[in-house]
Amino acid sequence: MAEAFLAGSGGVEEQAKVQVRDEFLELVEIDAPSWGEGEIAERLQKKLDALGAEVRQDEAGNLYGYLPGELKRPPILLSAHMDTVEPSKGKQAVIEPDGIIRSAGDAVLGADCVAGLVEILQGIRLVQHSGRPHRPVEILFSVAEETYCEGLDRFDFSQVKSRESYVLDLTGKVGSAALKAPTLVSFQVSIRGRAAHAGMEPEKGINAIAIMAELLGKIPQGHLDAETTCNIGTIEGGQMINIVPELCTIRGEVRGYDHERVMGIVADIERLAAETAESSGARSDFKYKVHIHSYATSAEADVVARFQQSCRELGLGGELTETFGGSDQNPLSQHGLQGIVLSNGMYKMHTTEEYTTIEDLWQGSRLVASLILSEV
Repeated sequence: MAEAFLAGSGGVEEQAKVQVRDEFLELVEIDAPSWGEGEIAERLQKKLDALGAEVRQDEAGNLYGYLPGELKRPPILLSAHMDTVEPSKGKQAVIEPDGIIRSAGDAVLGADCVAGLVEILQGIRLVQHSGRPHRPVEILFSVAEETYCEGLDRFDFSQVKSRESYVLDLTGKVGSAALKAPTLVSFQVSIRGRAAHAGMEPEKGINAIAIMAELLGKIPQGHLDAETTCNIGTIEGGQMINIVPELCTIRGEVRGYDHERVMGIVADIERLAAETAESSGARSDFKYKVHIHSYATSAEADVVARFQQSCRELGLGGELTETFGGSDQNPLSQHGLQGIVLSNGMYKMHTTEEYTTIEDLWQGSRLVASLILSEV
């Protein structure tokens, strides 16, 4: 029967679509905010156990599974995250007549990334039911991906055998993949001046907001070039209108494909903040954090060739693209896994208008199965 699944034929295909639909509906209605994935992790662990995987959950909550294979081929790692962005409480799905699955209320749907979870599980089932020999497979279901991949920051990568990875976490129709993603650095600048009564003795104060305004005029924002952006997202300062403000703080981010260029821009902002503050008799405090590190996978790599061959066999597009957002492939790349991020059929993600389709869930499952069975 699974051979027919992979071929996409007749009533067997309809049965498979019912299976992926029902599993998606089951999982998407479980509340799974970042660092609150306990219930969905428990459900997924039981499903991986049923597939015969050796499953371990680490202290952070990440699920790791291993399935041995008969083919003498290197293992591949399949990954998707378990958490959902806000608003996520009380997610419910509605299926429309054309097979589109949408959110029923004020919460997101959660196809980001339940679609990826379901496609990995169903893909493995297709392979097992086929009875065909396959390569070893590692499964990594992470927590707290939406908070800049914090879950994998706590994962022990020494247990991972694979050198290649597929992360199912890209918007768009199944059959495209992103080869690269940026570094993302957040930063905070605080200017500390001197408070004084704004009516009685303003000349004794040092206005932190005014100094920050000067600094903001020096920091370039938006697209700095085709591959780099900078944004100031928040500003806060002052206490009352009759007090010369002593403190003002901004928070922002820099992201780009060239890690060294991003870090150079961050250093420039720190320097500008110090110079601007000192010239007015104030002082600056600067903090930053590298959330994800950029990577780029060659279009000639085996992990890409395998994907494109599977797409050809399944009649999928096989388009190669890039993303300016992060995913768990960023930390995977930093730990030596060459990989790409696969579209899993989620659309308008991170909004309450998010949706997926039964067809995408089905095609994503077929693609996962083909990758596992591939001898490339």
